[in-house]
Amino acid sequence: METFGEYIRQLRVNAGLPIRKIAAQLDIDSSLLGRIERDERQPNKEMIAGIARIFNQDEADLLQRFLSDQIAYKILDENADIAVLKVAEQKVEYLKSKKV
Repeated sequence: METFGEYIRQLRVNAGLPIRKIAAQLDIDSSLLGRIERDERQPNKEMIAGIARIFNQDEADLLQRFLSDQIAYKILDENADIAVLKVAEQKVEYLKSKKV
């Protein structure tokens, strides 16, 4: 199990690419990409799409990895437990049904 940032770093390292080259392709500063890789900053959807393109990854999978980090961090920050996820799942189903 790894965080989104750790996963991105591993993709980059496995490809043998320096951080500055990936950052340039994403049109962001290399220090920002470094903070994303260290989970100190969060990418936006455009960056996630760019990362998917650069590393030939499924964008939906990357977004899922990113969102799961966000949920996990929120649960930890609130000192909540896994039961919150069960309630959240029910609420997602409820909200989906309202939109139909």
